[in-house]
Amino acid sequence: MTAPLVLYTVEQRIATISINRPEKRNALNPELVSLLTETLIRASEDDEVKVIVLRANGSTFSAGADLAYLQQLQQNSYEENLADSENLKRLFTTIYYLPKLVIAQVEGHAIAGGCGLATVCDITFSVPEASFGYTEVKLGFVPAIVSCFLLRKTSETIAKRILYTGELFSAQQALDYGLITFVTNKEDIHLKVKEFALSLCTEASANSLMVTKQLIGQTTNPELENSLSLAVQINARVRESEDFKKGVAAFISKEKINW
Repeated sequence: MTAPLVLYTVEQRIATISINRPEKRNALNPELVSLLTETLIRASEDDEVKVIVLRANGSTFSAGADLAYLQQLQQNSYEENLADSENLKRLFTTIYYLPKLVIAQVEGHAIAGGCGLATVCDITFSVPEASFGYTEVKLGFVPAIVSCFLLRKTSETIAKRILYTGELFSAQQALDYGLITFVTNKEDIHLKVKEFALSLCTEASANSLMVTKQLIGQTTNPELENSLSLAVQINARVRESEDFKKGVAAFISKEKINW
């Protein structure tokens, strides 16, 4: 029997959503993206839940897009890529607009879409050993959707640096850039996240948390929906480019490209 891709548990009003694809480094594919979205909505509608923790099993938080998924994208029509981009957008906007706070517990590398997941959460804890990065340009791709949320958290100067270079950076750098909230030792992170989540459960009004999250979202980026609509179209168009096809082919064959 195949293990579920997403696990869901509730304890002390904290819902824990665990990405459960460790053998694939928790890489994202359409099924996992849809399941994560559905599970987040489930937690949002669960009266026993006040705070949500998003984590991953295994040594990697998420390595970004799955290899088989990348191969499939090259065969997709523009309309199919547009629908797939909308699916990814829905995951990120679900986290962003969810009326309950989402805390990311990052215990391993968060790359590309995985970095986007860590970035879009309301609060993010990371172990110091984790690396972060938006590596899409090295693949001939564009981090279109996640960039809409990245630019909410850091300066344009830093965004240009990490998006243009595709460089990996440490958890401490991610903290300095404003992408994450805390860096915590691996042996302590589970307890620290639980303590933080419990403090929200016992010391803050659920309605106040919801309204404050809405307030921050609406005042920091009132044009977010327009930006995301454009990003979805860019995402779909770039997937048809020769550079993307060349980059994916090299990535799959583990060859280095001289762009």
